[in-house]
Amino acid sequence: VQLQASGGGLVQAGASLRLSCAVSGRTFSSHSMGWFRQAPGKYREFVAAMRWNGGNAIYKDSVKGRFAISKDSAKNTLFLQMDSLKPEDTAVYYCARRVGSPVTSAMDYRDWGQGTQVTVSS
Repeated sequence: VQLQASGGGLVQAGASLRLSCAVSGRTFSSHSMGWFRQAPGKYREFVAAMRWNGGNAIYKDSVKGRFAISKDSAKNTLFLQMDSLKPEDTAVYYCARRVGSPVTSAMDYRDWGQGTQVTVSS
């Protein structure tokens, strides 16, 4: 399987971006998909995740109300809508997949995309 993240860019604080993650190969109801991010000099951190067949998503506290994870099953694509962006959201964003429920630990995700850079200027 391959995960291809895209949609990053350079924006000003308060702007919006929508990230996409195209998944090659089949994704099953047993899978969960997540978004993580890594800023320079920092550990990779959880942002949002959801089970592929729906259900409640989970979010990092600091992005609740600003970010929304969703998917298009027909296109096998995962999205992360990011609104009201802040400079502290600057990072490389990665999509990931695991078998099982959505969880916040990056170690529990097996498949990873290559990352897309998001830079938010103040």
